[in-house]
Amino acid sequence: MREIAIVAFAQTDHLRRTDELSEVEMLMPVLHEVLGRTGLKTSDIDFTCSGSSDYLAGRAFSFTMALDGVGAWPPISESHVEMDGAWALYEAWVKLLTGEADTALVYAYGKSSPGELRDVLTRQLDPYYVAPLWPDSVSLAALQAQALIDVGDTDEPALAAVAARSRTAAATNPHAQLRGAVPAGDYLVQPLRTGDCPPIGDGAAAVILAAGDTARRLCERPAWIRGMDHRIEAHSLGVRDLTDSPSARQAAERAGAFERPVDTAELHAPFTSQEVVLRKALRLGGDVDVNPSGGALAANPVMAAGLIRLGEAAARIHRGESGRALAHATSGPCLQQNLVAVLEGE
Repeated sequence: MREIAIVAFAQTDHLRRTDELSEVEMLMPVLHEVLGRTGLKTSDIDFTCSGSSDYLAGRAFSFTMALDGVGAWPPISESHVEMDGAWALYEAWVKLLTGEADTALVYAYGKSSPGELRDVLTRQLDPYYVAPLWPDSVSLAALQAQALIDVGDTDEPALAAVAARSRTAAATNPHAQLRGAVPAGDYLVQPLRTGDCPPIGDGAAAVILAAGDTARRLCERPAWIRGMDHRIEAHSLGVRDLTDSPSARQAAERAGAFERPVDTAELHAPFTSQEVVLRKALRLGGDVDVNPSGGALAANPVMAAGLIRLGEAAARIHRGESGRALAHATSGPCLQQNLVAVLEGE
């Protein structure tokens, strides 16, 4: 299989509101930074792929406006997924595997501040039986958390400890929205308190992929993608065991995560209870450094948070702080869709 690596990663500072910036204005500095890390120009990129959501922007085909920040003239080879940018990275990875491109730019962005995010996310639910009831994302996560407590997999103090560990780790992350000690707070939807839930905010991220010798030329220590896979649970919440994630487990197995131990895991777990599910499904022991960046509990820009997990894992390999890392992204209610990638240094 052709060798593909993440050779550069950049992200915005994630903020509660960016009213003064359009999506293009928020995105452009990130694109300039990630290209600057490799010395590449836009014309050197063989393929461009993005991830975003028209629901957040409130208009159809909103991603076409973001292309103004990339520079789409002269014409470029470009694609878009209505999904977290991690899935855009997957598409770009496949493109490079086929040999149709040697370099790819992947970016994602989301502005959650203009609307009511909890209401917006109900639009991804089953339109016949669930969406008409308007259960919001926090209420569904609370159902999952309560199921975990009922079977004895966790309790409220353990969930609070997950939040405290993540946000303490984020103290050294200059891009994180929440850093350091954050109070557990009041119940938002029992048993989840405000501290168990992700911050709402705006942000963007970008990575550059390269193949073979091109990757080695662009980066001193490339983060090689040894495997990547994504799977999905049943759409109906009523037929799923919310205390487990078979799709995450299968994606990890197909990506080769269980072949050898990893030392780092960047998990896209917006709620503390979801980290409990993912640790079990992905067989992560206490010796694995989980979310050293702070994870989605420190910054959760919708449509970019999953790509950031891949970028943060790759960045640790670039710096020599990790030898073999697992990166995970999710989308949908209660870990419905899951993507897992395994990254390694030379």
